[in-house]
Amino acid sequence: MRYLIDKLYENNELTQFELEELLCNLSEEDRDYLIDKAYEVRQRSYGKTVFFRGLIEISNICKCDCFYCGIRASNCKASRYRLSKDEILDSCHRGYSLGYRTFVFQGGEDSYFTDELLEDIIKTLKREYSDIAITLSLGERGEKSFRRLYEAGADRYLLRHETVDENLYNRLHPKMSLENRKKCLEALKEIGYQVGSGFLIGLPGLQMKDYAKDLIFLKKLKPHMVGIGPFIPHEDTPLKSEKGGTAYDTITLLAIIRLLLPDVLLPATTALGTIDPKGREKGFKAGANVIMPNLSPMEYRKKYALYNGKVFSGKESAEEKLKIESGVIEAGFEPILTRGDNIRWKRK
Repeated sequence: MRYLIDKLYENNELTQFELEELLCNLSEEDRDYLIDKAYEVRQRSYGKTVFFRGLIEISNICKCDCFYCGIRASNCKASRYRLSKDEILDSCHRGYSLGYRTFVFQGGEDSYFTDELLEDIIKTLKREYSDIAITLSLGERGEKSFRRLYEAGADRYLLRHETVDENLYNRLHPKMSLENRKKCLEALKEIGYQVGSGFLIGLPGLQMKDYAKDLIFLKKLKPHMVGIGPFIPHEDTPLKSEKGGTAYDTITLLAIIRLLLPDVLLPATTALGTIDPKGREKGFKAGANVIMPNLSPMEYRKKYALYNGKVFSGKESAEEKLKIESGVIEAGFEPILTRGDNIRWKRK
């Protein structure tokens, strides 16, 4: 395995077969070596920085019915909400005063958020703040919509592919298609966004070797950001009784992605911190370099429940930021609140 790790470290590439071998045969010593190599590459690309993004969960209303998601359309137990334009702008104003220079608008596929409304919000913020980046994570939209929002000033778009196993994708995403998801990612790249994709770890039916296909897909896509996290069952979904993904596997895959895509922006997700209290710190040491503290209004934070047990500190944004910063510093890293763009991206 050391030979494969060294090859990946030196060439940033392995075949699918080699990735399968690596994923299935790592000893503890090999895994430690893998993580050390990933940390070296992280240092070379981004030093010890951890980029902070202000997350605003703008709506938990969604037309989709993904089997693993707590805000799926069929979940009649979810307490629904959507933020108004003023609530979104107020969250950004509060975040800007705390030093945040990237805001992430995340939500379900909610038709309330038309191109016109999002364009208005983006342009308002960009007129007021010339030094910010805006990231959208709002699911599948048409190419015209993606282009319009980019021209309004949006900088990044996160759209995880979740799995490249087409049969599994179709089972878990009623009335959706992996082909369309891929077309959306290609359109986003062509338009000029910093594009993020990624996958869930521990979905029912997947084995460790299966993630080799996801890794090959990411290598070909060459995204600017990759978001991976463990599948955590939600009690009001069809997968409520399934076993979830592990922090151990997630951290292993973070390290491999860092070696495969040295320049990528790589979050240590809330889901990772949910299943392991030190998960995000371990993630930083395995190559992750982004964290997304929550700037949503307090009264809505518990309602954006994609999975059970989501980390919720109960602290206001300023206090939560200080707590997270302290954890990052204690882990040996440097919190950074600038835009934090991918080092190889330039706006068209």
